[in-house]
Amino acid sequence: MTEPILRVENRDGAAWVTLNRPPLNLIVLELIQALRDAFHGLARNPGVRLAVLTGSGRAFTGGMDVRVMKDLDVAGAKVLITALHEAIRTVHEAPFPVIAMLNGYCLGAGFELVMACDLRTASTEARLGLPEIKVGVPSVIEAALLPALVGPGRAAEFLLTGEMITADQALEWGLVNRVAPPDRLEAATRELAERILACAPTAVRAQKELINRWRQTDLRTAIAYGINAFATCFATDEPREAMTAFLEKRPPKFRR
Repeated sequence: MTEPILRVENRDGAAWVTLNRPPLNLIVLELIQALRDAFHGLARNPGVRLAVLTGSGRAFTGGMDVRVMKDLDVAGAKVLITALHEAIRTVHEAPFPVIAMLNGYCLGAGFELVMACDLRTASTEARLGLPEIKVGVPSVIEAALLPALVGPGRAAEFLLTGEMITADQALEWGLVNRVAPPDRLEAATRELAERILACAPTAVRAQKELINRWRQTDLRTAIAYGINAFATCFATDEPREAMTAFLEKRPPKFRR
């Protein structure tokens, strides 16, 4: 039986989504479509409270398969990059937090996908980079998130040289949240996920939505969004349960 190009597993409210074209999980149109469709489906499932996105084999992804791009014309290039952006946008705008778990190389379009996630964990063996400039094209679409993550100077060096950085550099720059040895990476990622899953589900979804909106608006509007989100949470019983549990020094019990 043929293995799916993208695997989705439900683990106690967390969807583990795995790019499955080992050894390098190079991105092709079929994988782009599978990613978009998977996250559209997960977004419609209220039981999904968090997703972890990773790769099988020895890489998260080596990026776009150059063989797919080599003979493109202008129209074909625009169709491909638009399809990729639409798939990454389903991850970026997912109504739940998304953690990228970088088990190895994370390059090009794969790195753009990772920047669209909310949190990132990385193996000590991971390497991150945007090498598109070395194959004759600029880094585009979600690469636009990079300056806000690492600052304009580092972003410019990254984008204009196409060089890779180590997981430790990525941690120092704030690109990743955790670094762990390969045999501890999944455990470190699960621990981070469990901290989120322990929080009130409605509040987590509201916070995720606010984080995305804050990136795209002015301060006054961002605060107005926050006021509304705060009030709306009280339409559920989660604040009462969470605050009661805090006062009673016990873990809260939320409806799943």
